Amino acid sequence: MTDYSDCGQHREQEDSAIDSIIMPAQKDLGGFSVNRVIPSASHAMIGPWVFFDHLGPVTFAPGKGIDVRPHPHINLATVTFLFDGEMFHRDSLGNAQAIEPGDINLMVAGSGIVHSERERPEMQETERTLHALQLWLALPEKDEETEPAFYHYEERLLPSTMREGVRIRVMMGEAHGLTSPVHTFADTLYVEYRMDQGQSVTLPKAQCRAIYVAEGEVQIGTQTIKRHQMAVLNENDALVVSNQSALMVLVGGEKMPPRYKYWNFVSSSKDRIEKAKADWKAGRFDVVPGDEDEYIPLPD
Repeated sequence: MTDYSDCGQHREQEDSAIDSIIMPAQKDLGGFSVNRVIPSASHAMIGPWVFFDHLGPVTFAPGKGIDVRPHPHINLATVTFLFDGEMFHRDSLGNAQAIEPGDINLMVAGSGIVHSERERPEMQETERTLHALQLWLALPEKDEETEPAFYHYEERLLPSTMREGVRIRVMMGEAHGLTSPVHTFADTLYVEYRMDQGQSVTLPKAQCRAIYVAEGEVQIGTQTIKRHQMAVLNENDALVVSNQSALMVLVGGEKMPPRYKYWNFVSSSKDRIEKAKADWKAGRFDVVPGDEDEYIPLPD
């Protein structure tokens, strides 16, 4: 169990906007791998964000695909976003929702929720591609035990704009004069940028912020940020220039107090995590309607 609290504050150069570069770790999820960006050895959080996975793009043969059995969460909110493919979400509140490209799936675990992430059987009949981001948000201490909830936002609800040719979509929070309708509990920032070669954009500021390059390559000052790298930024102005066509996301928000993490549990309290572990082992979490027969055991 680890104490998690961090923000990009230690500058390498006084005139640079980049605090550090995070190299993702490869994590095998059985049949495919993901790039796990945070938590990392150098940064456990970026503002309220405590977890950042980049999945794919991966091509599944017929009969193969995403098949994540029911598992629990507490004191956090999960955010799922697809660039390509489809996932099917079920949870212990009774929600059953297909997630399609461009949609945002926000699940507030609060006092406790269980969910599964699979695919509809008909999707597995053909070869298909999946490309997604999965992120977790720490809830403010006053909201950690809020009632669990589920929110789904279709792509058409998310505001977008063009700035000097750069396609910008505000997924969460406020940026570039736009406000996302996605529910937040703290100052939260999540913005998507699609850039052609040679284009540039000045990033909005936040207490904590970082960019992740999902595709292509960009540059800030003299520093190049390559595909699958995250650049943690400080308070200096950050002008991003695309060295080639790029898909980039900005995440951040307010600096949060320390958090502890064990498996799928994130909390400001070690005792609360111990209780969640005991409750999952004892079967005291609610089951997922329509997906009651399987579950992921608590890891050793």
